Amino acid sequence: MKIFLTFDYELFFGSHSGTAENCLLKPTEDLFKLAKGKDVSYTFFVDVGYLIQADNYQELKEEVNKVKRQIQNMISLGHDVQLHIHPHWQKAVYENGSWKMNVNGAYKLTDFEPEERDAIIKLYKSYLEALIGRKVIAFRAGGWCIQPFHELKSIFKEVGLKVDSSVFHNGYLLTNNYNVDFRMAPLKSKYRFENNVCQEIEDGSFTEYPIASFRYRPSFYWWLYGLGKLFPSKHKMIGDGNFISQGGRKFASLTGYSTTHVSTDGYYAKKLEASLDKSENLGHEEMVVIGHPKGNTEYSINKLKNFIDKNYKKHSFISFDKEL
Repeated sequence: MKIFLTFDYELFFGSHSGTAENCLLKPTEDLFKLAKGKDVSYTFFVDVGYLIQADNYQELKEEVNKVKRQIQNMISLGHDVQLHIHPHWQKAVYENGSWKMNVNGAYKLTDFEPEERDAIIKLYKSYLEALIGRKVIAFRAGGWCIQPFHELKSIFKEVGLKVDSSVFHNGYLLTNNYNVDFRMAPLKSKYRFENNVCQEIEDGSFTEYPIASFRYRPSFYWWLYGLGKLFPSKHKMIGDGNFISQGGRKFASLTGYSTTHVSTDGYYAKKLEASLDKSENLGHEEMVVIGHPKGNTEYSINKLKNFIDKNYKKHSFISFDKEL
């Protein structure tokens, strides 16, 4: 099995973005330590819009330089860097020591007019490539909002984005900001597509590496929220920001079964082994796991360490640059 441990390298987008120190720098160093000496490669999907905007503020120069050095260090340590876009950064401003976010009408690439959207993709991709000194060909959409893909197809071809990893089977989230409907996606660990990320086309121009999905019981979420209150030191995220609203998703998960991605974040890391068993039982040759450095907890780091230690000699922990 090829296991892709992938991390969306980003701040928060709610009322408080969190600090680069706690959302990016510290938790990523913890991830580096887990991989050291084990032939384990991660893929970091870097939300480069943050850096592009932060470059405009002299007071953020030291912070930005630290983040840029860490991204470059990812490459030197044998990890991979690919493109992640949250286009609302186009409307973000830094005032009085904090980011002011405006995600309404700007959270998805398809919220923008075609010319502006294409310009964002070109700018963000070229900026990241200049930073790391090589081409990137893989993409993950902010908030998984890759649909409708036919609106992005031509610009992806133009700039050389050939691989996507935004889909997770049976995922569904429609709100003011999110447009996610993967209920018709193939239950496969890799497939080609053309105009629709949920429709397999044998000779499609693009390849989808879906994030593995898992069906969670309501009790899982009661434990998730309960343990966070009872044992905050163990289960509190190191990231110090706030999420944006997901339109009642929390209530729905507490009252019924739900399907979402397999993740290294927080209590979700409990299901890594069960998810690997599921992928093997389905006959999959790949398993993509999503995580966020900001989502690290003491609990999740221990679970991820155990998962890597148990499996790195049996399976291949591979990054996209080594696969493609």
